[in-house]
Amino acid sequence: MARPSVADERREQIIEATLQTISEQGISKTTLDRIADAAGMSRGHVRHFVGNRDRLLLDAARAFYADERGEPAILPVAIDDLGSALDFLFGPEFAASGAENAIVLAFVELARSTPEIAEVLAAAYTSTRERLSAYLAEAKPDAPAATREAAAQGVLSAALGNVFIGDFDRDDGRTARARAAVDALLEAL
Repeated sequence: MARPSVADERREQIIEATLQTISEQGISKTTLDRIADAAGMSRGHVRHFVGNRDRLLLDAARAFYADERGEPAILPVAIDDLGSALDFLFGPEFAASGAENAIVLAFVELARSTPEIAEVLAAAYTSTRERLSAYLAEAKPDAPAATREAAAQGVLSAALGNVFIGDFDRDDGRTARARAAVDALLEAL
C-alpha cells in the first residue's frame, strides 16, 4: 500500500484545523490566518495546499459529512438496521450539543449562500433519510412506501431538531422525549 503523499497529509491537517477553527470561532471568524495558526503553518502554505477559503470550506464540508467509505452520510457505515440507527441518532454522542454541532450549524449557515455546500449537506441528509427508509422497509414491510418515507423524514427531523434544541435547552429528559416521540411514530406504522 502506498504511503500518503506529504500534500495529502497537509491537506488533511488543514481540513482538521479548519473544522477545529469553525467549532471554536464560528464561520465568520474562520479565516485563513486562524486556520494556518491552528494547523501550525503559514497562510501561504495553507493556500498552496488547499487554495482559497471558499475551496477549503467546501473540502472541509465534504470531509466532515463523509462516512468511512468517503460517501456523503450522517450515519456510520456499521449501522445496518433501524434499531441501531435510532440508537445512534438519539444516543449521547449524536445528541450532544458540542463542537460537532457548532460545525453543522456553520455549514447550514454557509449552505444558505453557497450552493456547493448546500449540495454536500443535501447529499448527506438525503442518503441518511434513504437509509432510514430502507431500514423501515425491513422493519415495517406492510407499511406503504410513501408512509415509510414520510416516517424516515420524521425520524431524521426529530433527531436533528433534538440536537439543535440542545444548544439552548439543557433539559436532561429532552433526548428521551424525542426518542419516545419517534418510537410512537414508528409504532403507528
